[in-house]
Amino acid sequence: MTSDVKIEIKNLYKVFGNNPVAMMELVKTGTSKQELLDEYNHVLGLKNINLEISDRHIQVIMGLSGSGKSTLIRHINRLIEPTAGNVIVDGQDVLAMTRLELQEFRRSQASMVFQRFALMPHRSVADNVAYGLHIQGIKGEEAEKRSQRWIERVGLAGYESHYTSQLSGGMQQRVGLARALATDAEILLMDEPFSALDPLIRTDMQEILLGLQTELQKTIIFITHDLDEALRLGNSIVILRDGEVIQIGTAQQIVMNPVDNYIKDFIKDINRGRVIQVSSIMNTTVSNTGPQIDGDTVLEDALQVISNSGSGVGEVTKDGKVVGSVDVDTIISTLSRRI
Repeated sequence: MTSDVKIEIKNLYKVFGNNPVAMMELVKTGTSKQELLDEYNHVLGLKNINLEISDRHIQVIMGLSGSGKSTLIRHINRLIEPTAGNVIVDGQDVLAMTRLELQEFRRSQASMVFQRFALMPHRSVADNVAYGLHIQGIKGEEAEKRSQRWIERVGLAGYESHYTSQLSGGMQQRVGLARALATDAEILLMDEPFSALDPLIRTDMQEILLGLQTELQKTIIFITHDLDEALRLGNSIVILRDGEVIQIGTAQQIVMNPVDNYIKDFIKDINRGRVIQVSSIMNTTVSNTGPQIDGDTVLEDALQVISNSGSGVGEVTKDGKVVGSVDVDTIISTLSRRI
């Protein structure tokens, strides 16, 4: 495991049923998920997952219902025990931890944010946010100070004394996020945290998460079934199907180079202009003409800049240096290309 890898998942399998170990040979020799269920009454949750999650990045894991994404995230903090494999965090195998070691890992290293908030409705916002701190043994003025900081950061100042049942769904999810952040855990496990929210509130929560991540630089594993959300949030995206990894890559890699028809179906309605960056399609020849455009600029924005300049071409820069060029025809061709 390289120094920039925070979590390494190796050869991970999960079979649900009365005799999962006995099913392993069938799974390894090609028995499908449907066959395993129909003929042996066992459910294949995960099949040979191998994944390296970079430190301080947002790793999105996505797929349709039943793909195994929630099962996978629950292996990282061992809410689910695997049938086989390893989950290594900072060089330590989580699956080899004692009960006390695992308890400490959950308290201080990995916080979880759930889809349905998992808040205590009979307690106030402040009490909910401070809950993880109390579990860590931090109480009194220090716990109050820390919880107040995160209440303010997620935009809930003034609601400290309200019961969570009095809040909207979006506000409740802010409480869940503040509670996870208050423990100062290095890893945030987020299992479809925004999927129950209305679209506008969901977008707002995504903005809050990205803003916090810019400052805090946590290692975040984010589960979603929504590709737009995945493309917006993820430094890297893993797409699962029937418990198997189908493709791993950046948003641009997945949109520009889908590995099969399953991925093509996922991305067919995506606005490519809001995902693909000019550095991915630029010509390395410097044009010495037109406006300068940072290589991370998405095509939709780059097209507007170049069109407004009247030049038809722009210089692409990286770290302030010109590294290539891109023209309007290339941008339009990329945007109109069918996968």
